[in-house]
Amino acid sequence: MTTADRADRTSRSLPRISARVRILLWLLVVMTVALTAVATTTRSILARDVDHRISRLLAQETGEFANFVERGRDPETGRPFTTARRLLHVFLERQYSDPDEELLGVVDSGSVIRQRRDIPSTLPLHKDKDALRRITEGEARSGTLERPEGEIRWSRVTIEPGDRTEAGTFVVAFHADREQAGPDEVFRILLAISGVALLLTCGIGWAVAGRILAPVRLVRTTAAQLTEQDLTRRIPVQGRDDISALAETFNAMLDRLERAFAAQRQFVDDAGHELRTPITIVRGHLELMGDEPEDREETVRVVTDELDRMSRIVEDLLLLAKAERPDFVTPEPVQLAELTADVFVKARTLGERDWQLDGVAEGTVLADPQRVTQAMVQLAQNAVQHTAPGARVRIGSRRLPEERAVELYVADSGPGVRAEDSELIFERFRRGTTRRGTRGSGAGLGLSIVKAIAEGHPGPGRVELRPTEGGGATFVLVLPDSAPDSAAEEEEEEVEDRA
Repeated sequence: MTTADRADRTSRSLPRISARVRILLWLLVVMTVALTAVATTTRSILARDVDHRISRLLAQETGEFANFVERGRDPETGRPFTTARRLLHVFLERQYSDPDEELLGVVDSGSVIRQRRDIPSTLPLHKDKDALRRITEGEARSGTLERPEGEIRWSRVTIEPGDRTEAGTFVVAFHADREQAGPDEVFRILLAISGVALLLTCGIGWAVAGRILAPVRLVRTTAAQLTEQDLTRRIPVQGRDDISALAETFNAMLDRLERAFAAQRQFVDDAGHELRTPITIVRGHLELMGDEPEDREETVRVVTDELDRMSRIVEDLLLLAKAERPDFVTPEPVQLAELTADVFVKARTLGERDWQLDGVAEGTVLADPQRVTQAMVQLAQNAVQHTAPGARVRIGSRRLPEERAVELYVADSGPGVRAEDSELIFERFRRGTTRRGTRGSGAGLGLSIVKAIAEGHPGPGRVELRPTEGGGATFVLVLPDSAPDSAAEEEEEEVEDRA
C-alpha cells in the first residue's frame, strides 16, 4: 500500500466535522477569548483604581498629620503641643476615617492611641502587636504587610522628640481585603455573564449557521441524488448572497452535464441505429461471397461503398457532438461579399446545374467563415440532390437593416418540400418525402449540421425553409448583424475619398 493510499484511508476513517459545527466552534473560541479578555482587563483596571485610591488615601492622611505637627495648636492652651501623646490624641479626635482605615498613634512608652470604633478586619492592627512593632521599628515609611488575616497597606510619620518629653509615631493602616474583593466580584460577575452569553451565542449561532448553510446542504443532498439517468433536479435559488451564487453555479453545471449526457446518449443511439444497417450489409455480403472473381469484385465494391457511408455518418455525428462545445463556432469579422462569392465558387463544382449568383450584400458580418461555408455548401449539395441536371440554383446574400440580420440563401427549382416535412427535415436521421413520393438519399444529417452551425452563432442564428417563387425550396441561413451600419460607413468613406 502506498503512502497516498494510507493517507486516503486514514482521512476516510477520521470522523467528519460539518461546516456548521466548525463555524460554531470558531465562533465560540473567538467569543471566549474576547469575553475573557474583557473580564480580565476590567478586573485589572478596577484593581489598579483600588490601588491608586489606597495610595492617595495614605498620602492624604500622612500629609494632613505632618501639616498638623508643624502648625497645630493645643485647643486648651492655644500654644504648640508639648507632648506627642497630646498631639496624637487631638489629631485622632478630629479625623473621620474610612471604614477600612485604621489610624493609630504609638508613643515611646509602647502605648497605642486609637479611635474608638470597630474595624471590619478579623485582627485589627492595634491588637496585632507583632505587626505594629514591625511597622514602627522599621526604616520604611510605607509598605504592604501580608498577614494570614489579610493584607494591610500602611504609611507612617515619626514625631521627633525635640523639646517634647517623648517621641511618637503616627500610623495609617488600610485593610485592603474588602476593597480588593470588589474587582474580584466584578470579575466573577463578568464571567457568569460571559457564560450566559456563550450559551446564547451557541443557540443563535447554531440556528443562523444552519439557515446560512441550508443551501450548501441542499447542494450536497442534490449532488448525492444525481445519477446519469436523472439530471433534472435543481436547487431553488433564494436571495443574492454568495450561497445563492453557489446554487446558481451548481444549477448551471447541472445544465451543462444534462446537455452533455443527452448529447452522449443521442450520439450512441444515433450511431447504433444508423450503423446497424451497413454493418449488416457488409457482413451478409462477406458471408455470401463466392470464389469467382466477379463475385469478389462486386462484394468488395459493395463493402467499400458501405464503409464509406459509415465513415461519413461517423464524421457527421462527431461534428454534431462538437456542436455542443462553446468553441464549435469562432466568429470573426468577415466581408459578406467575399464570403458569398467564395461559397458560389465552391458550390459550382457539386454538379451540372444552372448556378446563379443572385445577390451580394456589402459590409462585414460577425461569423465563422469556415462553418458558414460548410453550411452553405451542404445546402447547395442538398439542392443538387433534389434537382435535375441543368436546373437553376441561385446563391446569394442580403442585409436586412430593419431586422438587424444578414441572410445567406440557396434557392433551387426542384419539387420543394411538403408542409408537414418543413420541421421534420432539420432533425437527425429524418428525411422528408419529395413531391414525387420518393425518399431523399443520404443519412439525414446534412440539414441537422446546418441547423447546428446557424444556432452556434451568437444571437443565436437560425436556418429557415421558404417557398421559392415558381416552385422549389429556399433554405436561408439567418445570422444576427453585429455591424448594421458597416455598409453605410463604407459608402461615407468612399464619398470622402471622392471629395
